[in-house]
Amino acid sequence: MPEPIYENRRIANSRANELNRQCYCITLDRIALNKSLHNQLSDAGSELSTLPEFDHLFSNTPVFVPRADIAEMERIVQSIEAASELPSYRERVLSWAPEIAQFNPGPIGAFMGYDFHMGPDGPRLIEINTNAGGAFLNLVLSRAQRNCCDPSQQPTTPQQPLDGFEDAVFTMFSREWQRQHDNFGPSCLAIVDDAPKTQFMFPEFQLAQQILRAKGIDTLILDPQELQYAGGTLTARGKPIDMVYNRLVDFALDAAPHAALRHAYLDGAVVVTPNPHVHAVLADKRNLALLSAPHSLRDWGLNEADAGYLERAVPKTRQVSRNDAAELWSARRHLFFKPVAGHGSKGVYRGDKLTRRVFENILNGGYIAQDLVPAGERTLRIDDAVVTRKVDIRLYTYAGKSMLVAARIYQGQTTNFRTPGGGFAPVFQV
Repeated sequence: MPEPIYENRRIANSRANELNRQCYCITLDRIALNKSLHNQLSDAGSELSTLPEFDHLFSNTPVFVPRADIAEMERIVQSIEAASELPSYRERVLSWAPEIAQFNPGPIGAFMGYDFHMGPDGPRLIEINTNAGGAFLNLVLSRAQRNCCDPSQQPTTPQQPLDGFEDAVFTMFSREWQRQHDNFGPSCLAIVDDAPKTQFMFPEFQLAQQILRAKGIDTLILDPQELQYAGGTLTARGKPIDMVYNRLVDFALDAAPHAALRHAYLDGAVVVTPNPHVHAVLADKRNLALLSAPHSLRDWGLNEADAGYLERAVPKTRQVSRNDAAELWSARRHLFFKPVAGHGSKGVYRGDKLTRRVFENILNGGYIAQDLVPAGERTLRIDDAVVTRKVDIRLYTYAGKSMLVAARIYQGQTTNFRTPGGGFAPVFQV
């Protein structure tokens, strides 16, 4: 007789799979979504004539996920963050990190992102990100949802912490501040990215700015070249900046345009979140090789429960070495290759798509090889044609606790926003 926990998972997976295959309901009220976005971005200072189109960012349909799988993802995150506190683990990850990562001023990283693929045996971790984009856009998306059309599916609603999200954001940044300072909070926060108005996620920066301003934090959106550091004070546009919400993908702040921010950070003159230390400890892709080595984690002191979750959830990962060229080439169809210093989908390759020339470049160093974990699937109806798309699930977290759960629907090797019918999608828990 099957154990109750496995029987319950089988039933929940069957229900979610059935809905993901057969439910073509359009739950997105796109008129309400666009109205909300236009109103909020207009309030943030954008002219209506310059507002972007949002259709490509959002899918019309939800993704169905068992509640037990969401709870397991949250538990996996807690296990990862427990592993990251082990002295031996930290010694290893900091041994290959840039020098700036040795400096730890205290913050633990705003809006961590944990990405998962869903399968019959539960969630599998694909990647960890310190500057996970999309949370504020997904908040607006989740608030523009309707119930499914089929009455039998009415209970499948988005289980999102929507009502308290703005308060949770304020609390998160306040706590990041307090991890470095003993007073209440920042007076002026800057959301920093290179040429922010040209960034794909610029509307999200504006949504974040609006929320933080409503909570009493003066918030600017800045290019790092606008920052100046002198006399122990970081300034921009005539204002002192005491906190930075860091959206740069220069994780070590090495680039010349980031020099002022780097110096202020190392002097402790500004709170930066997420910062180079957090990226090194949690999001450097080489760390996945440690997180997928349960014997080492146990030897370093990780308890059996946490080690068990990571053993089931983290695909086997190794750093690419030319010494292993023959083995890697032979196993390539079952591997996914990612650049250590990359972000998003840049420079990633499915092993079954590799050419010898690309493989030679990978062997030059700076890559990991991860066991290939198939993405989940969602069936959609587009212009009366039924199509199948890939799905991944992202948990946006702070201090190991989930703040928002969202899905991305896409086609191709990696997530993107170029897929008809794809984009961000709400998670409906069943």
